[in-house]
Amino acid sequence: MMTQLQMLQMFWNDWGNHDLEFYKVYVQCGAITKDEYKQVTGQDYDTATEPQPA
Repeated sequence: MMTQLQMLQMFWNDWGNHDLEFYKVYVQCGAITKDEYKQVTGQDYDTATEPQPA
């Protein structure tokens, strides 16, 4: 069975899904860490773009 991180790496590398917002949802839900986000996307996780609570 693949880990969540391995699955997201497959989305990025094999399927070409380079939509950063897609991966940010996984961080926001606690499925991956900010470090794992950077590992997958190569980008730092920018907390300034997180949705603010109403």
